Amino acid sequence: MQQKNEKILLSGIIDDNADIISILGDDSLPKDGDFKNNLHLVPLRNSVFFPQVVTPIFMGRKKSIDVIKKKYSEDRIIGVVTQKKTSIEEPMGKDIFTYGTIARIIKLLEMPDGSQSAIIQGISRFKIEEFISEKPFLVAKVKLLKDVLPPKNDEEFNAIFTNIKNVATNVIEMDPNVGDDALMAVKNMEDKVGLVNFICSNLDFSVEDKQKLIKISNIKKRALKLLSILSLEVKKLELRGDINVKVQQKLSKNQKDFFLQQQIQEIQKELGDDPISKEAGELKQKAKTKKWSEKVKTFFDKEMQRLERINHMSPEYGVQLSYLQTLLDLPWNEKTKDNYDLKRAQEILDEDHYGLEKVKERILEYLAVLKLKGNLKSPIICLYGPPGVGKTSLGKSVAKSLNRKYARMSLGGMHDEAEIRGHRKTYIGAMPGRIIQNLKKLKSSNPVFVLDEIDKIGSDFRGDPASALLEVLDPEQNNSFVDNYIEIEYDLSDVLFIATANTLSTINPALLDRMELIDVTGYLIEEKVEIAKRHLIPKQLDIHGVNKKQCIFNDDVIKFIGENYTRESGVRELDKKIASVIRKIAKEIAFENSYEPKITTEKIIDFLGSPRFSKNKYEATNVAGIVTGLAWTAFGGQILTIEAVVSRGNGKLNLTGNLGKVMSESAKIALEFVKSRFRLLKIHPAIFNNWDVHIHVPEGAIPKDGPSAGITMTTALASLYTQRKIKPFIAMTGEITLTGKILPVGGIKEKILAAKRAGIKEIVLSEINKSDIEEIATKYTKGLIFSYVKTMDEVFEKVLLTEKVENIFKIGIPKIK
Repeated sequence: MQQKNEKILLSGIIDDNADIISILGDDSLPKDGDFKNNLHLVPLRNSVFFPQVVTPIFMGRKKSIDVIKKKYSEDRIIGVVTQKKTSIEEPMGKDIFTYGTIARIIKLLEMPDGSQSAIIQGISRFKIEEFISEKPFLVAKVKLLKDVLPPKNDEEFNAIFTNIKNVATNVIEMDPNVGDDALMAVKNMEDKVGLVNFICSNLDFSVEDKQKLIKISNIKKRALKLLSILSLEVKKLELRGDINVKVQQKLSKNQKDFFLQQQIQEIQKELGDDPISKEAGELKQKAKTKKWSEKVKTFFDKEMQRLERINHMSPEYGVQLSYLQTLLDLPWNEKTKDNYDLKRAQEILDEDHYGLEKVKERILEYLAVLKLKGNLKSPIICLYGPPGVGKTSLGKSVAKSLNRKYARMSLGGMHDEAEIRGHRKTYIGAMPGRIIQNLKKLKSSNPVFVLDEIDKIGSDFRGDPASALLEVLDPEQNNSFVDNYIEIEYDLSDVLFIATANTLSTINPALLDRMELIDVTGYLIEEKVEIAKRHLIPKQLDIHGVNKKQCIFNDDVIKFIGENYTRESGVRELDKKIASVIRKIAKEIAFENSYEPKITTEKIIDFLGSPRFSKNKYEATNVAGIVTGLAWTAFGGQILTIEAVVSRGNGKLNLTGNLGKVMSESAKIALEFVKSRFRLLKIHPAIFNNWDVHIHVPEGAIPKDGPSAGITMTTALASLYTQRKIKPFIAMTGEITLTGKILPVGGIKEKILAAKRAGIKEIVLSEINKSDIEEIATKYTKGLIFSYVKTMDEVFEKVLLTEKVENIFKIGIPKIK
């Protein structure tokens, strides 16, 4: 909506439709009685009015119309001021500049469209001293400001006047928005002061600059300031002119190039060698070979017609051409033939991966159903477990066994949703998402697609890739996946997606619900030895150019490396250590030194240094308050020693070892429970008030959290306060409630493997975890005794020995009965 505002109509200068040209008038003040010190103000937008200038103003606001009509019927004197912000509809005193010009209303006019205008004449400058009222009209007490004229024959002022006239003439001639009438007025005006005021009022420069000019009483200084502003305007207009010339020259060159290109095209058409037509023909010919649906065919034909309508010189032509080539490169309904030989598939899986029976079983089940039915919506499998257990490499084996093509996309650290869905083709450098790009590269619509590290997807202002994957990984929706670049549905239902993750806790719950979870647990040391013999050692020998007779590993050496130089559930670190040993041998061979090819434990120590992880073995102790727990980490299970000591104090609990909130709460629950069992454990209550207790979990640089150490902390406190020894070679895991109930925990298989590596013989855990133990293969549990408990009282009976260590609680505390 157009704003109606009060502004000076610059007749003959800006508004060609106006019929009054700005002129100079008599600048004498009105006679006595015509002017009163209480001056009614009329605010203007984007204009500053100066003395001696006669000009029409357009009135858009009712308040301004009313005040001018009122003053026209009285003394015809008003104060013309400028408002600070043009957006304000009803300006108050604080919204206008303090300097303005007293004006006489010469005539009121009614325009043909019904609007009002008035012709006013500038008389004298003024400064607002205070506002008398703001409603219904702006009325102010003002101070008249008199101009200080230069001497009559001031040569400097005459020179300034001449320069102003010349520069103003240049500005008017260079500015296409200023009319010829203004040029005529400037050239023919001889009144020096009048010309200065005329230019200040009418030429187009900023309101702020004009306000600076109206404040200056000394005419000579005002003229100098005006000359400075005009000179700057000339430079701006010259720069604008230079830019326009350059643009015109560039346009002329482009027009010339276009003309030449058109001529070349016409010549090529005559010769029957038009590259544009040839390119379009090739696209159409290739489209005939595609196996796409009728819907896609219609869509392609429509986009092809659009390409033919676009001028090939236009940037849009290249965008459209690239888009159509992408559509043609996609494998619409092009699939590799699946191999349903289940025995062959099982042989490939067994050959490539040792163990992982549950994963192999699930894949073979899928192949069996596919063989019987002929078609099956591909399941979305998520393999989760610690690093280095073979989750990613399983995808390759699945693709090999199915005779499908293989693609892998790493999602770790991905933040941009466009990586999945692509960019709209209107953007510069737009391209499809990585899923469509991989299908385009593979030329197959049914590959095995591994989504690696799905638990490490991020999100930020560019979107949430995990949410974009919801459609991709939903078998009910992914048959109509729409990439932003492709803009038409693409069927992903034949793609076998296999996701991998180290932990499920960071995966979007909705995404987790769409996947079939398969737990890929760690390996026993015996399994690691077998994997090293079958896969790791042959691979590293081949990489380093060493044959198997030049470097011989036996089972004991591999086991020694695995137990003393690695601490992991997988075999990635073991692979690195084997590579390091083989590099040492390769060096000896390259230097042609004599050496013994058979690797021994002594050589391993020489090659790799002293063992790094012997400390993680179980260490028996006769000190009360030290208990071994079992923990789960993203790298597999490990044993966790809980240490508790007391010192003289007032019963305060201290926790160290970089414990998280949940683990800290478990320690508090453990202490309160032990206090509640003081009679059963025969602990005198005075001990709790006179001794501080400190619980520490070693390796303080590593953050630790979770509820599974509750049972271990409680046992450590009970042992500490009773000074009873702990049963040797025993470890435990479980959450404890405030009433002493033992709740189940997760990661049981990883914890069992950690216990076996550490030499633990017995594990105490919740009775509810018994079903988890029964699902684990016997080879993992062999040699371990499992004690299932419901309450902490049962734990105390099984774990706390009657034998005591030396009592640290001194004489003076009576025995409890």
